[in-house]
Amino acid sequence: MPNRQKLTEKIVRDAIPADGRDYQIFDTEVRGFAACIYRGGGRAFTLDYRYAGRQRRMTFGRWPEWSVTAARQRAKELRREIDAGGDPLAARGALREAPRITDLTERYVEVHLPHLAPVNAADQRSMMKKFIDPAWGNMLVTEVSAYDVEVLLTKIAEGRARPAKKKPNNRARKLQGAKPTPVRANRVGEVIRKMFAYAVKWGWRDDNPAMGFRRRMEIPRERYLSQDEISRLATALDAAQDDRAAGIIRLCMLTGARVGEVRQARFENFNLEHLSWTKPATTTKQRRVHRVPISDEAAAIVRQRRVTVVKGSPWLFPGDVPGQPVQEIRRFWTRIQKEVGIEDVRIHDLRHTFASLLVSGGASLEMIGKLLGHSQMQTTQRYAHLMDSPLRAGVGAVASAFKPKPRLVHNTQQEQAHDGSKPADAPCPQR
Repeated sequence: MPNRQKLTEKIVRDAIPADGRDYQIFDTEVRGFAACIYRGGGRAFTLDYRYAGRQRRMTFGRWPEWSVTAARQRAKELRREIDAGGDPLAARGALREAPRITDLTERYVEVHLPHLAPVNAADQRSMMKKFIDPAWGNMLVTEVSAYDVEVLLTKIAEGRARPAKKKPNNRARKLQGAKPTPVRANRVGEVIRKMFAYAVKWGWRDDNPAMGFRRRMEIPRERYLSQDEISRLATALDAAQDDRAAGIIRLCMLTGARVGEVRQARFENFNLEHLSWTKPATTTKQRRVHRVPISDEAAAIVRQRRVTVVKGSPWLFPGDVPGQPVQEIRRFWTRIQKEVGIEDVRIHDLRHTFASLLVSGGASLEMIGKLLGHSQMQTTQRYAHLMDSPLRAGVGAVASAFKPKPRLVHNTQQEQAHDGSKPADAPCPQR
């Protein structure tokens, strides 16, 4: 016969553990409610019930964290749920097995990232590792709300102090405070939106909390090299000892290509007879083949590399690792920046300069978009303001036509004084 009595704090506290076994003291007030006395001395509250013909036992609270009164009240709630046809243990198991944010990020990496460019995929992994997992990793996918998304993106937009090290060895960096990063917040928001779109597709939740997230204002970076800076850059590249890195910079400037596209260029991609460069889909940001014309100067670089590069290498700029293209020219570019005096210019700004020179040469936005490989016209629109020069000249012509012509004003008194005659309005002398 089970041990039954009305449970009280004294009964639970004074119960003596049995050697080699656990036992229960059942309550007389709530059916199935009991205090379990463990052989090690611990105590917990349980509820025994039957569901679908199976005997089940649920442990829901430990003593003394839970008082007898609180445990009895919880047992009554569970009993009402059971009488209504529910199974508390099954609900707890489903909650325990429910996907969490870490599960979502892992599956997102597995399903979505393989279809992206390597640089883009690595960047999204970094976002999840630095921002999403630390903030939400242990949360259920269904627990994240639109408010949680807004709080996280606001924190990212505020920025963080650079560098991340607690003890940076550079005094200037120690004094550098947090820099706002609204662009980074928008990119993380896009990743979160895409992740939860997959969660909805997989049936992990019914809605997307990041849909329509508030985008921060982005101020596009606009840095174009002047003619003098271009001339100094060309001179510095001609004098550089590293012909390989100098060739990469020259080709970036002459074609407007991304540095990654130039680094991974192969000899077979160039048709020097027709002066064209066919970029394979594996190297372009838009993940599709991009064919562009090249100038005679760019073709001369390719011919020079054919003479310089070891025979049998497919890469226009082979790297130090056999069978691989050059991986990094950051140190070379830093030296060139200091030498030329363009410390604020990135390699990617050469691409913008290429576009600005096209605009000044009369190229249309559609032509610029095709040469740069933009998949959306919206991306090319950033160069539209450079086309103001011909418009400004036309406005200036109208203003010039409307301006009154200057009139020549004669000073009669000065002219008469010069030739000795008296002014017409001078008074007659007295007789």
